[in-house]
Amino acid sequence: MVSETSTRLKRNPSLNLGLRHSGFLYQLEAVEAVKDLPYAALFHEQGLGKTKIAIDLALEWLRTDAVDTVVFVTKRGLIQNWQDEIKAHSYLYPTILDQNHAGNFFALNSPSPVFLVHYEVFRTEQRRLRLFAKTRRIGVILDEAQKIKNPESDLARAFHAIAPVMKRRIIMTGTPVANRPYDIWSLIYFLDQGESLGTDFEAFKSGLDLSNDLWLNQTRRDAFEDELGNLFDRIRSFTVRETKLTAGIQLPEKRIQNVQVDMSPRQKALYDEYRTDLGASIVVDERQTLDDAEESLKRLLRLVQVASNPKLVDDSYAETPGKYAKLHELVTTATVSGSKIIVWTSFVKNADWLQSRLAEFGAVKVHGGVELADRNYAIARFKADPSVKVLVATPGAAKEGLTLTIANHAVFYDRSFSLDDYLQAQDRIHRISQTDTCFIWNLIATESIDEWVDSLLAAKRLSAQLGQADISKEEYRRLANYDFGKMIKEILGLEV
Repeated sequence: MVSETSTRLKRNPSLNLGLRHSGFLYQLEAVEAVKDLPYAALFHEQGLGKTKIAIDLALEWLRTDAVDTVVFVTKRGLIQNWQDEIKAHSYLYPTILDQNHAGNFFALNSPSPVFLVHYEVFRTEQRRLRLFAKTRRIGVILDEAQKIKNPESDLARAFHAIAPVMKRRIIMTGTPVANRPYDIWSLIYFLDQGESLGTDFEAFKSGLDLSNDLWLNQTRRDAFEDELGNLFDRIRSFTVRETKLTAGIQLPEKRIQNVQVDMSPRQKALYDEYRTDLGASIVVDERQTLDDAEESLKRLLRLVQVASNPKLVDDSYAETPGKYAKLHELVTTATVSGSKIIVWTSFVKNADWLQSRLAEFGAVKVHGGVELADRNYAIARFKADPSVKVLVATPGAAKEGLTLTIANHAVFYDRSFSLDDYLQAQDRIHRISQTDTCFIWNLIATESIDEWVDSLLAAKRLSAQLGQADISKEEYRRLANYDFGKMIKEILGLEV
C-alpha cells in the first residue's frame, strides 16, 4: 500500500521552464485566458495547435506554482506524439505511466513534475492517483476529451469521480459536439460537476437530440434549435474556442468535392438484396450463408459496406468495386503531381485490401489491427520516405493528434456516420505547417446510402457549428436541412 508520506514531493525539482518556441497570438491568448481558472475547456478547431497551448499552460502553472504536478492524459496511440511535442516545445521530460503498475508505483514516488498517461491506464490507476493527489497539487489536461463523452461508460465515471481532487482541470477537443450535441455534457461534468449543464444527463439529452424525426415536427425543431443556440452561453465563462477563420491563420484553401461513381453490376445486385430483402445470400469462409440484416443498424452498416466493397461481407465477390477505378485515378493524379495522399476507409479489412491494391505507390497502412510500433513506423515512412506515396488509414487509428502535412490530398473511400471521424481525418493535412492547397475527395456510390451519409454529416456539421457558437441561430435556420430523417426511411423501405 502506498502511504501518504511516500508520495510526498521532497523538494522542488530544478527545471528550466523556458519555452523553445513562442506561440501564435491566439495560442498565447488562450493560455492567458485560462491560466488562473480552476477548470477550462479548450475547444479550438482541429489543426490549430492545442497541444502547444497545453504545454505552454503547463509551464505557466509550474512557473507560478499554481500546481506542482501536471498530468497529460491522451489516447494510447498518441503517447509518442505527445513525447515528441513536449520535447519540441519545452525542456520538460515527462514521466510515462503505463500498464506496468509496479513501475508506476516508483514513478509516482519520484520528484517528476510532469506525467504522461493514456486514458485506460489513468482509469486503472485511480486508487494510486487519489493517494498521489493528497500530497501533490495536480493539474490534469485531457487531450481528445471526447473519449469520456459517454457518461455511462466506466471510463467517464472514473474521470468524473476523481475530478474533485484535481486542483486544475482542462479538457481539449476540436469537436465537442460533432456527432450528438448532448455528447458535451459528460466533458463539462468532468470540469464543474454539473454546475453549468445540470446533473441530469437524460434531461439534458432530451433537448439536444438530432433525431431522424425532426423533419416531421416544426415545434420540436424550434425547441431543438433554441436549446442548441443557447448551449455555448452556458459554458462561455470557462471556454475558449477559435476556428481557423477567427484565429487569423492563413492556411491554404481546402477544396472538398463529392465524386459520384456507379457500383459494379454484382455490387448493385447485392446492395439491392440488403435494401429490399433485409438480408442477402453471401459466402463466408467458403460457406454459403444467409446474412439476416433486418435490424436497422445492422442493415445500415451492411449497405455502407457493400457500397464501399462487397468483399467486406461476401468472400465470393470477384468484381472490382465501382469506387476503385476512380480511386486509382485520383491517387495517380495526386502522385504524378509530386504529392502524397491519404486514403481513408472505416473498415480494417478494406484498409488491408486497399494497401495491397495500391502497392505500386508504396502504400503503407495504419488501423486498429496494426501494432502501435508498426503504426508509428508506417507514419514515419510516409513522412520521410519518397517511395511511400500513399497512406491507407482508418479514422479510428489515425484521425487525431497527427500532423501529416507532407500530403495535401485525401480520399474518403467510404465514411462512417461520425462527423468527428470525418473532420478530424481531413484536417490531418489541413493544419498549421501546410503550404499547399488541400484536396479532399469523397467517393459516393450513386443512388446508395452514401448519399444519406453525406446529408447526415452535413446536418451534424451545421448543428455542431451552432452549438459551438461558430454561426448564429439565424444563419443556422437559413441553412438547416433535416431531410436526412426522411431519406433514412426511404433507404430502409419504411413508410414516409
